Amino acid sequence: MSAKPRPCPICKKPRSEEFSPFCSSRCKDRDLAQWFNDGYSVPGRPASPEEIVREE
Repeated sequence: MSAKPRPCPICKKPRSEEFSPFCSSRCKDRDLAQWFNDGYSVPGRPASPEEIVREE
C-alpha cells in the first residue's frame, strides 16, 4: 500500500523533487515571504520586550 503523493502546500499542484515540498521556486518563495511577513507563527507565549532587546 503506497501513500498518495502530497501536493504542494501553496498551490496544490504536484510536488517537484527539486523544490520539495513545493512544486516550484515561486511557491517556495511565497512560503518564505509568509514567514517574513508574520503570515505564519509558532505557538508559544509572547516574548517580553526585555527578551527581544539585546544589550551589548
